[in-house]
Amino acid sequence: MNPKLKKINIKTMSFVPLTFTVSILLILYVFPKQGKFKYSFNEGRPWQYSLLTAPFDFPIYKDAAQLKQEQDSILAFYEPYYSLDAEIEKNAMAEFDADVSTNSRFKNWLPEDVLYIRNKLKKFYENGIMPSDDYDKVSASKTQQLRIKTDNVANSYDVKSFSTIRSAYEQIIRDKPENLPENSLKAANINNYIRENVIYDASTSDKARNEFIQRVSPSVGLVQTGERIIDQGEIINPQTYNTLLSLKRITEERNGGTKKNYWIILGQFLLIFTMMGAFFCYLLFFRPTEYHNRQHVLFMVMLITFFVVLTAITTRYFQFNVYIIPYAILTILIRTFIDSRTANFAGLITVILCSLMVPFPFEFIVIEISAVMVSVFILKELTERLQLIRSSFFILLVYVVVYIGFSLFQEGNINKIEWGVLTDFLINFIFIMFSYTLVYLVEKTFGFISGVSMVELSNINKPLLKELSEKAPGTFQHSMQVSNLATAAAIKLGANASLIRTGALYHDIGKIENPTFFTENQVAGMNPHTGLPFEESAKIIISHVKDGVKLAQKNGLPEQITDFIETHHGTSMPRYFYNSWKNANPGKEMDESLFRYPGPNPFSQETAILMMADTVEAASRSLSEYTEKSIGALVNNMIDTQVEEGYFSNAPITFKNIQTIKDVFIDKLKTIYHTRIAYPELK
Repeated sequence: MNPKLKKINIKTMSFVPLTFTVSILLILYVFPKQGKFKYSFNEGRPWQYSLLTAPFDFPIYKDAAQLKQEQDSILAFYEPYYSLDAEIEKNAMAEFDADVSTNSRFKNWLPEDVLYIRNKLKKFYENGIMPSDDYDKVSASKTQQLRIKTDNVANSYDVKSFSTIRSAYEQIIRDKPENLPENSLKAANINNYIRENVIYDASTSDKARNEFIQRVSPSVGLVQTGERIIDQGEIINPQTYNTLLSLKRITEERNGGTKKNYWIILGQFLLIFTMMGAFFCYLLFFRPTEYHNRQHVLFMVMLITFFVVLTAITTRYFQFNVYIIPYAILTILIRTFIDSRTANFAGLITVILCSLMVPFPFEFIVIEISAVMVSVFILKELTERLQLIRSSFFILLVYVVVYIGFSLFQEGNINKIEWGVLTDFLINFIFIMFSYTLVYLVEKTFGFISGVSMVELSNINKPLLKELSEKAPGTFQHSMQVSNLATAAAIKLGANASLIRTGALYHDIGKIENPTFFTENQVAGMNPHTGLPFEESAKIIISHVKDGVKLAQKNGLPEQITDFIETHHGTSMPRYFYNSWKNANPGKEMDESLFRYPGPNPFSQETAILMMADTVEAASRSLSEYTEKSIGALVNNMIDTQVEEGYFSNAPITFKNIQTIKDVFIDKLKTIYHTRIAYPELK
């Protein structure tokens, strides 16, 4: 276990259960609170269950189209309600009288002309001036009438008896006395005194409208208790389909409705708790490393919760098909950053929870689980982004094949397949195809690293590796050889070969700062350690670990790669300078911290393999002869010493694993340093 995570893992016992608890409560909150009808059916398909009889008396409701048609028919005789606002007339007439006395516009007007305008305005207000939009709307109705509410009495009036501001103004112009010039009339701005006084009464109108609608009966008949509805194998015709819909509606209203049914909530809680509890136990007993990794647990639980909540929202508020939702993305992401079995298990849990909310759960489970399994099989190892696009096509193919197969199995007739669903699968495919963007976002958000990123980082043209090859060519060659050794051992053990290959390339980048102080970069006859105290030399050698960490952080390398830099020497010592100091100062006490790497020691299979490979590769360069015996003795001696000094006590590695690693190293080194035959000289 990574020592850097010890403080975090102290709280894991409370963090992981708390995460699952929050997830369960959130899923329970979004679950539909109405009782779910236990039968799935569709018009034109055979009834898959046994004989169904009415469990209670219930009405057969009209379908939505028929009910709306009847409501629209009766609403054709509906008359909206209005009222006359006397204050509007009073204020307008007062303004007109005041302007006649004071405004220069009326200076040359004759008294009879003023009286004409006043009488016209009075008449219009008495009859009523309507908003033009309302006037047009009522005129377009079948009755062309409206009701004027006075006190508690409402009388019907023909809409043509009312005016609008425009029609009133035009009539004033049209009926003017001959001696009144039209220009003077227009200049007086008579329209300023024409205002709408017929006000729409929304509350009374809505109440009357609802009364009209309620006159239409929502049902067309009654099914009595025990009455036969349908038997197994019978085709669901439109009439039976309407009866089943009515039974479903009544059943759900009885089980839920507007009141909270605590038995339903308890049932939902038990189902959700069981599913999430199964995933919790899977991590606890079969993936303890993942269980103790807070980021991994949070990531997986968030993914499951997100897709279940998205399904709940979709089925409750939207009309589109749930097959648009790309459930395979959950499997792809968990497979990319964790492992196949966990991805498969998480996908299974998600599909089962979502199936409790969708219309046809059995069909949904068959189709979605097929897609989940294929997404795991296709992405055995993600090393290039093209694999995600290729897997999207395979998932689309599985969706189409399984859906057609399921439909043929149920219907027995290819003409009854709903081909429109294939469009939903195509949209699903488009979402999945862009999942590589999510891979990048997850890497940045949670600090994960994918196979694609490791392949990109291992490109020797990367700026940091290029700088290493130019400033410390010997170290670069050493890193390449360590990468080959460690990768071969990782493949043999089933460890993460991509991760260890990339980590090995970067493990010694700290030597960029002082390359000539390391043997592999020195020119014969030039040793900068000459004349330096042993403590100072040891400090320079040890500092390449801290320098490497700083360079890694500066260049944005993932934490998983930085771990290799920190652990490739563990808490060991640079033996050359340690032994030299001891020999030069016999019997003298020393401060061992001056000759010890800061660590930590390896805490994973990959970091342990790299430490062994680094030590063996460096030591192999000092052999005087390369024979099977000398190479075997070197490898066994170096690794056994590391084991004895306890550098692998925190790593999940066994003695059998270590022996396998030794065998791989010996074989690889024999291949690297094999003896060539001497070519004869030409005489």
